[in-house]
Amino acid sequence: MDAIVDPSADAIWGAVGTVVDETGVHESSPKSDEDRANMHRAAVRIIEGGNLLTVPGRDVAPPGTKSETPGVELEPAEIAAIIRNKRKTFDAFGRALRDHGFEVLAAAEKKDAASHIEIGGRLQDVCENRHQTFWYPNAAQPGSNRPLGPK
Repeated sequence: MDAIVDPSADAIWGAVGTVVDETGVHESSPKSDEDRANMHRAAVRIIEGGNLLTVPGRDVAPPGTKSETPGVELEPAEIAAIIRNKRKTFDAFGRALRDHGFEVLAAAEKKDAASHIEIGGRLQDVCENRHQTFWYPNAAQPGSNRPLGPK
């Protein structure tokens, strides 16, 4: 996640957007061949990251790894146990990640910034829902005492 999916998703999310400030509205999107090539590479990495997530038997983290935010996210062994118990759900998240990567590729080829933004939002939802289900299933929703995901 740290080496492939996270930086690739960040590249996709950061490539297209609108900023409104005191000087006006500023739109950004891939404009050059290099920008589009970078978006293509990020999308391919998302696709392959989704494929890697569905490989059975992959470790959640290297042996001995501890949570960077104990009390917020579960420990790797706890995450692995949930994945084992909900393997079909975990794999579905991996496939959704892959599918969104293919959509990003298509939007980049069409130079379709509006679709890119919409796909990026759905990609964000897949990532966050996966994290809520497997990494921090007992976290309370903002403004609520109810957990975000299933226990």
